Amino acid sequence: MIVRHDMIAVYVVRPDETGDSHEFLQLRRRDTDFMGRTWQTISGTSDAGETAAAAALRELREETGLHPREFYRLGSCETFYIPHSGREVIWLCPAFCAIVDRADEVVLNDEHDAHRWIPRRDATRAFMWATQWPVIAEIERVILDGDIAREHLRMPL
Repeated sequence: MIVRHDMIAVYVVRPDETGDSHEFLQLRRRDTDFMGRTWQTISGTSDAGETAAAAALRELREETGLHPREFYRLGSCETFYIPHSGREVIWLCPAFCAIVDRADEVVLNDEHDAHRWIPRRDATRAFMWATQWPVIAEIERVILDGDIAREHLRMPL
């Protein structure tokens, strides 16, 4: 079994139309892509020598064209297991939160064919993997609600 740690996950959040809450971005994978037609967050692998944070910002730009106004590392990592042709892999993925402006336009790359914004109250139900739910809870409590750890998790842009 192999343990890999070169994949990242980026959760994109923006203020909702009232300014009193937030929305989470989801991207739909193309039919021909791995897990086609499922709604996901941004993910990708680090290039050789690239830090996880740099990979997260690069993947955010490549997959959505977005540039965050605030960027946070999270204490949580996504984990998942994939059996590959007799070669098992456990992935440990550092997670990040990118806050963008409401007016910012999403420009998808060829990996995705649609995007949608999910109200905060529906975010846990909208993301399909159980390991994503604690990450969303951390974003809500620590980043969006302003827990004491928030400023210690802020990353420079």
